[in-house]
Amino acid sequence: MLQSNPRPVPLLLSHSPPSNRRSPRPFASSCLVQDQEEPGRAVDPGPQQPPPQPPRRVSTQLNRWSRARAIRSGHRIDWPSLRQKTAGLPPPAPTPSDSSDLPVVPAEAVDEVGDEEDGCEVMEGKAIYMVSDGTGWTAEHSVNAALGQFEHCLVDRGCPVNTHLFSGVEDMGRLMEIIKQAAREGALVLYTLADPAMAESAKHACEHWGVPSADILSPTTEAIATHLGVAPSGIPRGAPGRREAPLSAEYFKRIEAIDFTIKQDDGAKPQNLNHAHIVLVGVSRTGKTPLSIYLAQKGYKVANVPIVMGVDLPKTLFGINQEKIFGLTINPVILQTIRKARAKSLGFNSEMRNNYSEMDHVREELEYANKFFAQNPKWPVIEVTGKAIEETAAVIIRTYHDRKQKCSMPRISKRVVMFSGNMR
Repeated sequence: MLQSNPRPVPLLLSHSPPSNRRSPRPFASSCLVQDQEEPGRAVDPGPQQPPPQPPRRVSTQLNRWSRARAIRSGHRIDWPSLRQKTAGLPPPAPTPSDSSDLPVVPAEAVDEVGDEEDGCEVMEGKAIYMVSDGTGWTAEHSVNAALGQFEHCLVDRGCPVNTHLFSGVEDMGRLMEIIKQAAREGALVLYTLADPAMAESAKHACEHWGVPSADILSPTTEAIATHLGVAPSGIPRGAPGRREAPLSAEYFKRIEAIDFTIKQDDGAKPQNLNHAHIVLVGVSRTGKTPLSIYLAQKGYKVANVPIVMGVDLPKTLFGINQEKIFGLTINPVILQTIRKARAKSLGFNSEMRNNYSEMDHVREELEYANKFFAQNPKWPVIEVTGKAIEETAAVIIRTYHDRKQKCSMPRISKRVVMFSGNMR
């Protein structure tokens, strides 16, 4: 009786950017493959071709996080060694000639992460590096705003993008290391550097290594300097040579608003609704709490009240100024998806009957909320489906100030703000 020699099948890696993680749960192809003997048939002892390897499924989010952490530390990962230990893939593209001075992190030292996120295939995305000498808030929000113009391509992953934020870059050495890493990965570098010398060095380094780049901050700073007739300081926020502004009344106003909002979450202390600047009402999982916190960080005292079938809304809600109350609604299909994820995180399995995430119950709750919205026409109702928190907050803030000041400034389209009366 003949039997082919068992051969281990090598683990094949995707040609996406290298991943510094342990292999996911072994597939069947990672075990020893043997031919099964059939009666009356001799088994050919010749070389056997391994069965096709299923695509490797790993978390691109964890992959980007681990790689970005290594890059931010100023270390260069030894990708060739990592590849040789796995599948013997071809070496990476040539790196800038003067990058040999970077410390190398051995493949064994790369932080390993588990396969707890086992749901997305490795996809090679174009990298965007955001470099800032401060917190990176300006760069991050500018890039996110620009990426919003490419949703038609990003939503279906037709043009995947990986963004990496490098904040607190205050010395030239670290700036050069980041740009060298961008050259190796073929990344786009977008930077907000207040120091003109740093910004100019970043520009020349990117040109030298052929890295596409753009200065986000300098054009705006130069335009304001020309308009005011005053030269900018060129000192980053938080720099030792910059005089810190004293804590202002505006700062304490934000702290007070955050404290108030946290205490008023989810219908708590309805007797304090009259002290709120803004009151949000809506069914569960329409984003009331995160929206409240975001508005509080801008200095607004926010209370949110849930609409629950069988539970009366607090009487104080109808006794306050109705023009500061805003309703939130959402597409029922999206709401069901969110609630299913929430139920899963709470440990509910498919066998446990739970009306919370059933479509009939979701629609019934939304219709119940719609009746309150129709009975209170002064409550603007915002459709939050597909909207970022910042977008919804912008609509609320504009409407709030328009009503408060009775101004004649251009308003947000009522088609966006006001509730049409029918669920879409």
